[in-house]
Amino acid sequence: MFKAILHHRAASGSDCSGLCCTKIEDFGVKAGNLEIFSHVNLHIHCGQLTAVIGPNGAGKSTLLKAILGEMPHTGKLHYIDAKGKHTGNPVIGYVPQYLRFDVSSPTSVMDIFMACLSKRPVWFFSGDRLRPRILEQLARVKAEHLIDRRLGALSGGELQRVLLALALDPLPDLLLLDEPVSGVDRNGRELFYEIVSELRAKEDMAILLISHDLGLVAKHADQVVLMDKGVLVSGTPETVFADERTRQVFGMPDAPDPGKGGLA
Repeated sequence: MFKAILHHRAASGSDCSGLCCTKIEDFGVKAGNLEIFSHVNLHIHCGQLTAVIGPNGAGKSTLLKAILGEMPHTGKLHYIDAKGKHTGNPVIGYVPQYLRFDVSSPTSVMDIFMACLSKRPVWFFSGDRLRPRILEQLARVKAEHLIDRRLGALSGGELQRVLLALALDPLPDLLLLDEPVSGVDRNGRELFYEIVSELRAKEDMAILLISHDLGLVAKHADQVVLMDKGVLVSGTPETVFADERTRQVFGMPDAPDPGKGGLA
């Protein structure tokens, strides 16, 4: 069940044109007669970090659930790789805002990886064979030293980096991050964003991030989408943060300063 949270296969669709990309076309979600959002169109290229911002209740997390196929929705999702060979069914990695678990449990980081990487119960086999693979994935997120740490003993930032490492095995075509560092201290947030930026560059990965950290979004994102029941404005961070609609939503007197990693 935990493994299903971290990796999904999206529904098949027709190809995008051009380079490696994920195309979200005319997505909409309703809950009964209540429209959560409608007419959402996003085009996410590989090697790009796209940040979705907006007020609470704008439909941001619901959008990710729709992409994952966990909520009924209208519209289609299309994927094509750079060579046009792997199309229609992207591998999707997902990092939730938080993980509910018993903090008193003796479960270690190694245990949770073994549970996700094997179909057999972890107590039926030794983890020696998987340990190098797990260390390699944890090293991607600067967390290899946590492999034997108990989950309940991790800080918020450490736990989110472990969840990110899990979402990277197998390496996804599209990585979804749902406010992954909410409640994490400033140093932890900055480290997480730096790691995500490195992944984008090294793995040529398409990343869709929901965040309220406007300064860090301004610093790291390639594309920003302001969402409130639909897409209000999208473009470069400079374009979106200079837009009057963004200023009205967030009550911003000035645009975030990418150099400071915070609001100006």
